[in-house]
Amino acid sequence: MSGPERAAEVAAKLALLRDCLEQAGAAAIRLRGVDWFAWATAGGSNAVLHTAELGVAEVLVTRDEAVILTDEIEAARLRDEEVPAGFTFHVTPWAQVELRERYVLGLAGEGGVLSDHPRGQELALPNGLRQRRLVLAASEQARYRLLGREAAEAMTEVMHAARPDWTEYQLAGAGAAALWRRGIHPALVLAAGERRMPLYRHPTPSHEPIGARAMLVFCARRHGLYANLTRFVSFGPAPQEQGALMEVEATGLATVTPGKSLSAVYHAFAAAYHHADRQEAINEHHQGGITGYLAREIVATASTATELEEGMAFAFNPSFAGLKIEDTFLLGPQGLDNLTLDPRWPAVSVHGRQRPLWLETN
Repeated sequence: MSGPERAAEVAAKLALLRDCLEQAGAAAIRLRGVDWFAWATAGGSNAVLHTAELGVAEVLVTRDEAVILTDEIEAARLRDEEVPAGFTFHVTPWAQVELRERYVLGLAGEGGVLSDHPRGQELALPNGLRQRRLVLAASEQARYRLLGREAAEAMTEVMHAARPDWTEYQLAGAGAAALWRRGIHPALVLAAGERRMPLYRHPTPSHEPIGARAMLVFCARRHGLYANLTRFVSFGPAPQEQGALMEVEATGLATVTPGKSLSAVYHAFAAAYHHADRQEAINEHHQGGITGYLAREIVATASTATELEEGMAFAFNPSFAGLKIEDTFLLGPQGLDNLTLDPRWPAVSVHGRQRPLWLETN
Protein backbone atom coordinates (compact mmCIF):
# COMPACT_ATOMS: atom_id res chain seq x y z
CA MET A 1 0.00 0.00 0.00
CA SER A 2 1.42 3.38 -0.99
CA GLY A 3 2.11 6.16 1.49
CA PRO A 4 -0.54 8.50 0.05
CA GLU A 5 -3.20 5.74 0.08
CA ARG A 6 -2.44 4.91 3.70
CA ALA A 7 -2.41 8.59 4.67
CA ALA A 8 -5.82 9.06 3.04
CA GLU A 9 -7.22 6.08 4.93
CA VAL A 10 -5.85 7.40 8.23
CA ALA A 11 -7.31 10.85 7.55
CA ALA A 12 -10.74 9.36 6.84
CA LYS A 13 -10.66 7.34 10.04
CA LEU A 14 -9.53 10.27 12.16
CA ALA A 15 -12.46 12.22 10.72
CA LEU A 16 -14.82 9.41 11.76
CA LEU A 17 -13.37 9.40 15.27
CA ARG A 18 -13.75 13.16 15.58
CA ASP A 19 -17.34 12.97 14.35
CA CYS A 20 -17.88 10.40 17.08
CA LEU A 21 -16.44 12.82 19.66
CA GLU A 22 -18.80 15.57 18.50
CA GLN A 23 -21.86 13.35 18.62
CA ALA A 24 -20.96 11.96 22.06
CA GLY A 25 -19.90 15.30 23.49
CA ALA A 26 -16.63 13.71 24.60
CA ALA A 27 -13.10 15.12 24.61
CA ALA A 28 -10.98 12.12 23.61
CA ILE A 29 -10.97 8.55 22.33
CA ARG A 30 -8.42 5.99 23.54
CA LEU A 31 -7.95 2.86 21.41
CA ARG A 32 -5.98 0.22 23.31
CA GLY A 33 -6.85 -3.05 21.58
CA VAL A 34 -4.78 -4.70 18.87
CA ASP A 35 -7.85 -4.63 16.62
CA TRP A 36 -8.66 -0.93 16.97
CA PHE A 37 -5.00 0.11 16.76
CA ALA A 38 -4.70 -1.69 13.41
CA TRP A 39 -7.92 -0.11 12.18
CA ALA A 40 -6.96 3.46 13.17
CA THR A 41 -3.41 3.23 11.79
CA ALA A 42 -4.45 1.61 8.48
CA GLY A 43 -2.77 -1.69 9.22
CA GLY A 44 -0.21 -0.88 11.91
CA SER A 45 0.40 -3.26 14.77
CA ASN A 46 0.85 -2.63 18.49
CA ALA A 47 1.14 -6.36 19.20
CA VAL A 48 4.22 -7.91 20.78
CA LEU A 49 2.61 -10.68 22.80
CA HIS A 50 0.36 -12.10 20.10
CA THR A 51 -2.08 -13.76 22.49
CA ALA A 52 -2.97 -10.45 24.19
CA GLU A 53 -5.98 -8.29 23.31
CA LEU A 54 -4.11 -5.14 24.30
CA GLY A 55 -0.90 -3.97 22.67
CA VAL A 56 2.16 -1.97 23.68
CA ALA A 57 0.78 1.34 22.38
CA GLU A 58 -2.50 3.24 22.22
CA VAL A 59 -4.09 5.68 19.81
CA LEU A 60 -5.40 8.85 21.46
CA VAL A 61 -7.59 11.15 19.37
CA THR A 62 -8.96 14.54 20.37
CA ARG A 63 -10.50 17.24 18.23
CA ASP A 64 -7.01 18.60 17.53
CA GLU A 65 -4.55 15.78 18.19
CA ALA A 66 -3.86 12.23 17.02
CA VAL A 67 -1.23 10.72 19.28
CA ILE A 68 0.47 7.36 19.76
CA LEU A 69 0.92 6.69 23.46
CA THR A 70 3.75 4.28 24.21
CA ASP A 71 6.95 3.87 26.22
CA GLU A 72 10.64 4.18 25.47
CA ILE A 73 10.99 0.45 24.77
CA GLU A 74 8.63 0.50 21.79
CA ALA A 75 8.66 4.03 20.40
CA ALA A 76 11.50 3.80 17.87
CA ARG A 77 10.28 0.57 16.25
CA LEU A 78 6.68 1.77 16.08
CA ARG A 79 7.74 5.06 14.55
CA ASP A 80 10.00 3.37 12.00
CA GLU A 81 7.90 0.32 11.07
CA GLU A 82 4.26 0.47 12.13
CA VAL A 83 2.75 3.96 12.41
CA PRO A 84 2.09 6.02 9.25
CA ALA A 85 2.08 9.77 8.89
CA GLY A 86 -0.74 11.60 10.63
CA PHE A 87 0.21 10.82 14.23
CA THR A 88 2.53 12.37 16.78
CA PHE A 89 4.10 10.40 19.63
CA HIS A 90 3.94 10.84 23.38
CA VAL A 91 6.63 8.61 24.88
CA THR A 92 7.04 7.92 28.59
CA PRO A 93 9.54 5.88 30.64
CA TRP A 94 8.36 2.28 30.92
CA ALA A 95 8.36 2.45 34.76
CA GLN A 96 6.28 5.64 34.97
CA VAL A 97 2.90 4.68 33.54
CA GLU A 98 1.26 7.45 35.55
CA LEU A 99 2.83 10.05 33.24
CA ARG A 100 0.73 8.74 30.36
CA GLU A 101 -2.44 9.13 32.41
CA ARG A 102 -1.53 12.70 33.34
CA TYR A 103 -0.97 13.51 29.69
CA VAL A 104 -4.39 12.14 28.70
CA LEU A 105 -6.09 14.06 31.50
CA GLY A 106 -4.29 17.19 30.41
CA LEU A 107 -5.64 16.88 26.86
CA ALA A 108 -9.13 15.77 27.84
CA GLY A 109 -9.62 18.28 30.65
CA GLU A 110 -13.09 17.95 32.10
CA GLY A 111 -14.43 16.19 29.00
CA GLY A 112 -15.30 12.53 28.81
CA VAL A 113 -13.00 9.86 27.39
CA LEU A 114 -14.29 7.02 25.21
CA SER A 115 -12.39 3.74 24.88
CA ASP A 116 -12.60 0.27 23.38
CA HIS A 117 -11.36 -1.01 26.76
CA PRO A 118 -12.71 1.59 29.21
CA ARG A 119 -11.09 2.00 32.62
CA GLY A 120 -12.10 4.10 35.59
CA GLN A 121 -14.46 6.86 34.44
CA GLU A 122 -13.97 6.16 30.73
CA LEU A 123 -17.00 5.23 28.61
CA ALA A 124 -17.43 2.50 25.99
CA LEU A 125 -17.28 3.31 22.30
CA PRO A 126 -20.69 4.03 20.73
CA ASN A 127 -22.26 1.15 18.81
CA GLY A 128 -22.38 3.30 15.68
CA LEU A 129 -18.59 3.50 15.54
CA ARG A 130 -18.28 -0.25 16.09
CA GLN A 131 -20.73 -0.84 13.23
CA ARG A 132 -18.79 1.55 11.00
CA ARG A 133 -15.60 -0.46 11.49
CA LEU A 134 -17.28 -3.49 9.92
CA VAL A 135 -17.62 -1.73 6.55
CA LEU A 136 -14.18 -1.91 4.95
CA ALA A 137 -12.79 0.86 2.76
CA ALA A 138 -11.33 0.14 -0.66
CA SER A 139 -7.76 0.21 0.69
CA GLU A 140 -8.68 -2.24 3.46
CA GLN A 141 -10.34 -4.51 0.93
CA ALA A 142 -7.18 -4.48 -1.20
CA ARG A 143 -5.08 -5.57 1.80
CA TYR A 144 -7.67 -8.24 2.58
CA ARG A 145 -7.60 -9.70 -0.92
CA LEU A 146 -3.84 -10.13 -0.82
CA LEU A 147 -3.98 -11.65 2.66
CA GLY A 148 -6.73 -14.08 1.66
CA ARG A 149 -4.89 -15.25 -1.43
CA GLU A 150 -1.61 -15.81 0.40
CA ALA A 151 -3.27 -17.57 3.36
CA ALA A 152 -5.00 -19.92 0.92
CA GLU A 153 -1.71 -20.57 -0.89
CA ALA A 154 -0.07 -21.43 2.44
CA MET A 155 -2.88 -23.87 3.20
CA THR A 156 -2.56 -25.56 -0.20
CA GLU A 157 1.20 -25.86 0.18
CA VAL A 158 0.95 -27.57 3.56
CA MET A 159 -1.88 -29.95 2.79
CA HIS A 160 -0.15 -31.17 -0.38
CA ALA A 161 2.96 -31.87 1.71
CA ALA A 162 1.12 -33.63 4.59
CA ARG A 163 1.70 -37.33 5.22
CA PRO A 164 -0.27 -39.88 7.29
CA ASP A 165 2.60 -40.34 9.75
CA TRP A 166 2.78 -36.63 10.56
CA THR A 167 1.52 -35.74 14.01
CA GLU A 168 -1.08 -33.04 14.45
CA TYR A 169 1.69 -30.90 15.92
CA GLN A 170 3.70 -31.33 12.74
CA LEU A 171 0.73 -30.40 10.56
CA ALA A 172 -0.04 -27.32 12.64
CA GLY A 173 3.63 -26.38 12.76
CA ALA A 174 3.96 -26.63 8.99
CA GLY A 175 0.85 -24.46 8.66
CA ALA A 176 2.23 -21.81 11.01
CA ALA A 177 5.59 -21.83 9.21
CA ALA A 178 3.92 -21.41 5.82
CA LEU A 179 2.02 -18.38 7.14
CA TRP A 180 5.05 -16.78 8.81
CA ARG A 181 7.05 -17.14 5.58
CA ARG A 182 4.45 -14.91 3.96
CA GLY A 183 4.51 -12.37 6.77
CA ILE A 184 1.20 -13.60 8.19
CA HIS A 185 0.60 -14.17 11.89
CA PRO A 186 -0.93 -17.60 12.64
CA ALA A 187 -3.40 -16.28 15.18
CA LEU A 188 -5.12 -19.67 15.30
CA VAL A 189 -4.05 -22.99 13.81
CA LEU A 190 -6.21 -26.03 14.55
CA ALA A 191 -5.27 -29.51 13.37
CA ALA A 192 -6.99 -32.85 13.82
CA GLY A 193 -6.33 -36.27 12.43
CA GLU A 194 -8.56 -39.25 11.74
CA ARG A 195 -9.41 -40.11 15.35
CA ARG A 196 -9.92 -36.64 16.87
CA MET A 197 -11.60 -34.92 13.92
CA PRO A 198 -15.14 -36.25 14.60
CA LEU A 199 -14.83 -35.72 18.37
CA TYR A 200 -14.08 -32.02 18.75
CA ARG A 201 -15.19 -28.88 16.91
CA HIS A 202 -12.09 -26.92 18.04
CA PRO A 203 -9.31 -29.53 18.03
CA THR A 204 -6.15 -27.90 19.29
CA PRO A 205 -3.23 -29.96 17.92
CA SER A 206 -1.89 -33.00 19.75
CA HIS A 207 0.98 -35.48 19.48
CA GLU A 208 -1.21 -38.06 17.65
CA PRO A 209 -0.40 -39.10 14.05
CA ILE A 210 -3.04 -37.81 11.67
CA GLY A 211 -3.63 -41.17 9.98
CA ALA A 212 -5.99 -41.52 7.01
CA ARG A 213 -7.35 -37.95 6.97
CA ALA A 214 -6.85 -34.57 8.57
CA MET A 215 -8.33 -31.10 8.99
CA LEU A 216 -6.36 -27.85 9.15
CA VAL A 217 -7.87 -24.50 10.18
CA PHE A 218 -6.33 -21.03 9.86
CA CYS A 219 -7.22 -17.70 11.39
CA ALA A 220 -4.43 -15.81 9.65
CA ARG A 221 -3.80 -12.17 10.59
CA ARG A 222 -1.90 -9.43 8.77
CA HIS A 223 -2.33 -5.64 9.00
CA GLY A 224 -4.95 -6.43 11.64
CA LEU A 225 -7.27 -8.31 9.26
CA TYR A 226 -8.16 -12.00 9.56
CA ALA A 227 -8.41 -14.55 6.76
CA ASN A 228 -10.25 -17.62 8.05
CA LEU A 229 -10.36 -20.93 6.18
CA THR A 230 -10.61 -24.69 6.74
CA ARG A 231 -9.38 -27.51 4.50
CA PHE A 232 -9.26 -31.32 4.63
CA VAL A 233 -6.89 -33.91 3.21
CA SER A 234 -7.71 -37.60 2.76
CA PHE A 235 -5.13 -40.29 2.04
CA GLY A 236 -7.67 -42.26 0.04
CA PRO A 237 -11.34 -41.64 -0.87
CA ALA A 238 -12.98 -38.67 0.88
CA PRO A 239 -16.29 -39.05 2.77
CA GLN A 240 -19.48 -38.55 0.78
CA GLU A 241 -21.27 -36.29 3.28
CA GLN A 242 -19.47 -33.15 2.12
CA GLY A 243 -22.11 -32.60 -0.58
CA ALA A 244 -24.90 -32.30 1.99
CA LEU A 245 -22.85 -29.83 4.02
CA MET A 246 -22.16 -27.74 0.91
CA GLU A 247 -25.92 -27.47 0.36
CA VAL A 248 -26.35 -26.24 3.93
CA GLU A 249 -23.65 -23.64 3.37
CA ALA A 250 -25.14 -22.56 0.03
CA THR A 251 -28.47 -21.82 1.70
CA GLY A 252 -26.81 -19.61 4.30
CA LEU A 253 -24.55 -17.80 1.85
CA ALA A 254 -27.50 -17.03 -0.44
CA THR A 255 -29.00 -15.00 2.41
CA VAL A 256 -25.96 -12.73 2.73
CA THR A 257 -27.25 -9.68 0.87
CA PRO A 258 -27.31 -5.97 1.75
CA GLY A 259 -30.21 -5.01 3.96
CA LYS A 260 -30.69 -8.47 5.47
CA SER A 261 -29.88 -9.03 9.14
CA LEU A 262 -27.20 -11.36 10.44
CA SER A 263 -29.94 -13.25 12.29
CA ALA A 264 -31.62 -13.97 8.93
CA VAL A 265 -28.47 -15.83 7.89
CA TYR A 266 -28.57 -17.84 11.11
CA HIS A 267 -32.20 -18.80 10.49
CA ALA A 268 -31.34 -19.82 6.93
CA PHE A 269 -28.65 -22.15 8.26
CA ALA A 270 -31.12 -23.56 10.80
CA ALA A 271 -33.66 -24.30 8.06
CA ALA A 272 -30.97 -25.91 5.89
CA TYR A 273 -29.85 -28.20 8.72
CA HIS A 274 -33.48 -29.20 9.24
CA HIS A 275 -33.86 -29.98 5.54
CA ALA A 276 -30.70 -32.13 5.72
CA ASP A 277 -32.15 -33.96 8.74
CA ARG A 278 -29.34 -32.57 10.91
CA GLN A 279 -31.45 -30.32 13.13
CA GLU A 280 -29.08 -30.43 16.11
CA ALA A 281 -26.01 -29.43 14.11
CA ILE A 282 -26.73 -25.74 14.56
CA ASN A 283 -26.47 -26.18 18.34
CA GLU A 284 -23.23 -28.16 18.16
CA HIS A 285 -21.10 -25.31 16.82
CA HIS A 286 -21.51 -21.62 15.97
CA GLN A 287 -22.00 -20.77 12.32
CA GLY A 288 -19.48 -17.94 12.13
CA GLY A 289 -20.46 -14.45 11.08
CA ILE A 290 -18.86 -11.10 10.31
CA THR A 291 -15.06 -11.03 10.29
CA GLY A 292 -12.46 -8.30 9.80
CA TYR A 293 -10.28 -6.93 12.59
CA LEU A 294 -11.32 -9.84 14.79
CA ALA A 295 -11.55 -13.45 13.65
CA ARG A 296 -15.24 -13.08 14.45
CA GLU A 297 -16.42 -9.50 14.84
CA ILE A 298 -20.01 -10.68 15.40
CA VAL A 299 -21.18 -14.29 15.51
CA ALA A 300 -24.55 -14.95 13.90
CA THR A 301 -27.28 -15.96 16.34
CA ALA A 302 -31.08 -16.05 16.23
CA SER A 303 -31.19 -12.48 17.58
CA THR A 304 -28.23 -10.62 16.02
CA ALA A 305 -30.02 -7.76 14.27
CA THR A 306 -26.88 -6.31 12.66
CA GLU A 307 -27.75 -5.11 9.16
CA LEU A 308 -25.54 -6.45 6.38
CA GLU A 309 -23.82 -3.93 4.10
CA GLU A 310 -21.52 -3.94 1.10
CA GLY A 311 -17.92 -3.82 2.26
CA MET A 312 -18.43 -6.26 5.13
CA ALA A 313 -16.41 -9.47 5.33
CA PHE A 314 -17.83 -12.82 6.42
CA ALA A 315 -16.49 -16.18 7.56
CA PHE A 316 -19.18 -18.80 8.08
CA ASN A 317 -18.34 -22.35 9.16
CA PRO A 318 -21.32 -24.71 8.99
CA SER A 319 -20.38 -28.19 10.15
CA PHE A 320 -21.37 -31.76 10.85
CA ALA A 321 -19.36 -33.94 13.22
CA GLY A 322 -16.00 -34.43 11.51
CA LEU A 323 -16.89 -32.11 8.60
CA LYS A 324 -16.68 -28.36 8.18
CA ILE A 325 -16.52 -25.83 5.36
CA GLU A 326 -15.11 -22.31 5.75
CA ASP A 327 -13.77 -19.46 3.66
CA THR A 328 -13.57 -15.70 4.01
CA PHE A 329 -15.85 -13.66 1.75
CA LEU A 330 -16.22 -9.97 0.97
CA LEU A 331 -19.69 -8.62 0.15
CA GLY A 332 -19.46 -6.41 -2.93
CA PRO A 333 -21.73 -5.09 -5.69
CA GLN A 334 -21.77 -8.51 -7.39
CA GLY A 335 -22.41 -10.45 -4.18
CA LEU A 336 -19.96 -12.53 -2.16
CA ASP A 337 -16.36 -12.69 -3.37
CA ASN A 338 -14.26 -15.55 -1.95
CA LEU A 339 -10.98 -14.06 -0.71
CA THR A 340 -9.47 -17.43 0.27
CA LEU A 341 -10.04 -19.30 -3.00
CA ASP A 342 -6.88 -20.95 -4.36
CA PRO A 343 -7.31 -22.19 -7.96
CA ARG A 344 -4.84 -24.99 -7.21
CA TRP A 345 -7.21 -26.51 -4.65
CA PRO A 346 -9.80 -29.04 -5.89
CA ALA A 347 -13.24 -27.47 -6.03
CA VAL A 348 -16.76 -27.99 -7.30
CA SER A 349 -19.40 -25.50 -8.38
CA VAL A 350 -22.27 -25.33 -5.87
CA HIS A 351 -25.11 -23.07 -7.06
CA GLY A 352 -22.62 -21.16 -9.19
CA ARG A 353 -19.99 -20.74 -6.47
CA GLN A 354 -16.67 -22.63 -6.34
CA ARG A 355 -16.42 -24.54 -3.06
CA PRO A 356 -13.48 -26.60 -1.77
CA LEU A 357 -13.51 -30.36 -1.92
CA TRP A 358 -11.33 -32.62 0.18
CA LEU A 359 -7.84 -33.02 -1.19
CA GLU A 360 -7.45 -36.73 -2.05
CA THR A 361 -3.88 -37.95 -2.17
CA ASN A 362 -1.88 -41.12 -1.61
